[in-house]
Amino acid sequence: MQLPLEDNFSDIIGKVMRGCGLDDSSVAAQAGLTAAQVQQLRDGEWNAEAARKVAPALKLGADALMGMGEKTYRPAPVEIANFAQFNTPYEDMTVNSYLAWDDRTREAVAFDTGADCTDMLALLRDKHLTLSAILLTHTHGDHIFDLDRLKEKTGAPAFVGDREPTEGAQTFTAGKEFTVGRLHIATRLTWGHSKGGITYVVSGLSRPVAIVGDAVFAGSMGGGGVSFADALATNKAEIFTLSDETVICPGHGPMTTVGEERRNNPFFAA
Repeated sequence: MQLPLEDNFSDIIGKVMRGCGLDDSSVAAQAGLTAAQVQQLRDGEWNAEAARKVAPALKLGADALMGMGEKTYRPAPVEIANFAQFNTPYEDMTVNSYLAWDDRTREAVAFDTGADCTDMLALLRDKHLTLSAILLTHTHGDHIFDLDRLKEKTGAPAFVGDREPTEGAQTFTAGKEFTVGRLHIATRLTWGHSKGGITYVVSGLSRPVAIVGDAVFAGSMGGGGVSFADALATNKAEIFTLSDETVICPGHGPMTTVGEERRNNPFFAA
């Protein structure tokens, strides 16, 4: 079953307003609405006419915002050979982690651990895979909750970008490349949601893949917890310059593609 979208239209509007330090009155003045109408959108009351007016004031793609508000956007299901997505509950949400492997050498690489690596360990065992590395997108607790256990059970080393050092992981500077069997993994700095978020671009699978952490979601993006402006800028420079066929594997919600997000993500659609 395909995972539900991480965000809805009100989440998107709220993320822009918080990231840009805007209140209801200032947005209403730009959009030709009342502050109450803006608040209603933030509170989850869908109003297509008001949303179309808010979109340009918040630099969001209006048609893409309509797709989110009217629930007509869903990314097409994605299947990739020798690649698995895991989704585990964490407090009031769920979080994704991923495993990729070379079916010839039986070497595998994990991306984050999620809240529980049990299913990942089972797949490693069932497919007779050896985990060569654990690559962390960022160090928020939901993404690395089971790091100690995954390391203990597999003996694999963990790596994290040097802007977010964490116990139990070796640091590296964005731009470093990893090789696991016939898989090649490039690293790109996509920060703003966190201090040093890393996107891992994997070649050697049946399709190009980008594991993006919380940089981008299907139909949305992570909040700019450190810098909303830099989150937008690094996403555009490091993720949306990839080919349209590249599969985006986010930290929450369903997988999507760069092409789909160019057309349907309110933050990045024209």
